Amino acid sequence: MTNLTLPIFTDAEAARAHLEALLWPSGTPSCPHCGVVGENTLVKGKSHRPGMYMCNACRKPFSVTVGTVMEKSHIPLNKWVLGFHLMASSKKGISAHQLHRQLGITYKAAWFMAHRIREAMTSSDTAPMGGNGGVVEGDEVYIGRKDGMAKKGGGLGHKNAVVSLVERGGKVRSFHVGRADKKTVGPIIRKNVSHEARFYTDESKLYRGAEQFFAIHETVNHRMKEYARGDVTTNTVEGFFSVFKRGMVGPTSTAANSTCSAIWPSLISGRATARRLASMTPCARSLRSKALPASG
Repeated sequence: MTNLTLPIFTDAEAARAHLEALLWPSGTPSCPHCGVVGENTLVKGKSHRPGMYMCNACRKPFSVTVGTVMEKSHIPLNKWVLGFHLMASSKKGISAHQLHRQLGITYKAAWFMAHRIREAMTSSDTAPMGGNGGVVEGDEVYIGRKDGMAKKGGGLGHKNAVVSLVERGGKVRSFHVGRADKKTVGPIIRKNVSHEARFYTDESKLYRGAEQFFAIHETVNHRMKEYARGDVTTNTVEGFFSVFKRGMVGPTSTAANSTCSAIWPSLISGRATARRLASMTPCARSLRSKALPASG
């Protein structure tokens, strides 16, 4: 269990040193403007912000937060670090109201911080999954209710559909689709799964014919109570769905389209690596993320 009284969570200067160690592990700052390494001077004095450097090459000032989701924020860095930790380690998700209470900042600031952290969790890696014969599991889940749509007895048409692809020992990618049919799901799978992959699914008709696009396509028949056959199983992606659903239910009582679009980036992109993120590495990731424009 992480000790929330650690200096990085309570002291802004300790948090700054922690972030600098993550971004510049060699101990030598690099200029985010021109990329020059080691050609800088730490600026001191009451008229300058703590941790400000001046690049001797391009003559532009910078700090550890420049070019990150924390840039130009008035929230103390220790509260940012704690916010990252809470967002990444809360298995059932965390609302902006809870961040507001725990961090001692306004609700508006907490809402703003939560969205920036979720943006920092978004992955930019678009390379196909399962290269070199890796295993990718595919499945879909239905959750919540679409905006303005009443519940239909015995059907799933009123629910939000999410298609997920999980690479064993790797990453997960999920897609909120308006309609879970072969026409919609097929292109998503072919774009995100390598043709060298071993693709494992259940018996759903959404995945019929997938064997022509991948090295191997194997299925398990859940209707016949078959859940594993050797290494052929969809237990990994179903385990992800279990965590995903808890994350959706945690911060909100319903999962409408508007809610999903707001909180899905962290649950889909970040939750698959929650254990790694919980060790504070999301801070290192955020340091390389483009700052978002200020919003209410």
